[in-house]
Amino acid sequence: MALDAIAKARPAPQQWLMGTEAFERHMPHHDGIRALWETKWREPISNLFFLDLIARDVNDGDSDKYTQSFIPTARALEKRGDEAAAKGSGEGKTEASQLYLRAACILRIARFPYITGFPQPNNPAKWEAWELQKAIYRKAGSLWSPSPLSEVSIPHTFAKGRDRDTIPAYVRVPPSLSNGDSKHPAVILFTGLDGYRPDNTARCDEFLSRGWAAIVLEIPGTADCPADPADPNSPDRLLDSLFAWLASDGRFDTGRVLCWGLSSGGYYAVRAAHTHRDKLLGVVAHGAGTHHFFAREWLAKAEGHEYPFKLIPALAMKYGYGDDVEAYLEGSQGRFSLLETGILGMPSTRLLLVNGTHDGLMPIEDSMLLFEYGSPKEARFFTGALHMGYPMANGSVYPWMEQVMASAK
Repeated sequence: MALDAIAKARPAPQQWLMGTEAFERHMPHHDGIRALWETKWREPISNLFFLDLIARDVNDGDSDKYTQSFIPTARALEKRGDEAAAKGSGEGKTEASQLYLRAACILRIARFPYITGFPQPNNPAKWEAWELQKAIYRKAGSLWSPSPLSEVSIPHTFAKGRDRDTIPAYVRVPPSLSNGDSKHPAVILFTGLDGYRPDNTARCDEFLSRGWAAIVLEIPGTADCPADPADPNSPDRLLDSLFAWLASDGRFDTGRVLCWGLSSGGYYAVRAAHTHRDKLLGVVAHGAGTHHFFAREWLAKAEGHEYPFKLIPALAMKYGYGDDVEAYLEGSQGRFSLLETGILGMPSTRLLLVNGTHDGLMPIEDSMLLFEYGSPKEARFFTGALHMGYPMANGSVYPWMEQVMASAK
């Protein structure tokens, strides 16, 4: 049977592997800001912000009041960072970096749940917080030695249609190599629905500690990504331009390039493993949705699962449907499913699939599906864990990446 016929014969499962109770569950943090803080964010986020939001009865994460509540604290931290940086000492720079990063983290929460600049910013208040986050993060990155943050505007030489002409990326490169190699292995990091370039310092530090360069960029339909989110082929053109830049830059070992896609970025990692298999030594698809994720049956309940705010409107906008949620629910699977579009039938590079078996955002079935098509795959699933398989997941990813990188020496 042809792949397209098989795809159309794959309806949503009658029983999801996460179990009916978990699938049907409406998590309590969706009951308002107070519930979100008390059940999900009490530990990682200061109660001062949320007590203020609760007192003012702010229950809409998309509201200007929500976003603006975080700005004064971020500005105060930035000012303290400026004062520490002015000391000029090593301790002062370290303190400044920590303060700037705290401010950037607060601004990440301020711009939740989702922003896009394509074709124009969807939320002006959150976009302002995004621009401020980048500006403060830039200050932190300038202090990191010997691998400071570099903001690069990569020419989108393969842009087509509504694509924009530059790809904003963060690049960090390790110190000069001591083993005689003149070029650095590299990791392309695809961000997710709401975690963007300034939110991945720890991962980039892990790459640098292993002698790998880090290239971080957003996925179509989010933040600064220039790719047309409504065009299923735009991510292929994005990678074409990225690889052309990597080859022309001269600092990177193009024979040792890995890709890691996070959450919604996992979808693009799976796609890249197939469409650009000759350019990638290996790919990690971490929490990927590939086929069932786009089904109405799944999305009808995913709205009430792990995501902190409203999920479906964000996804509709992210995939180019704007405010037309019904059109997204009706048409996204046929347009974007990697099974229905034939991508999964292609051979792929080495591909590691990582997730929790109780992921309520991207069904574990979407990772398991890949074992039935194309090239053999590898996987590590965490029983009972939620989206992304945290906190255990990274402990499996880094050793795999090290082994794949070493195989090409």
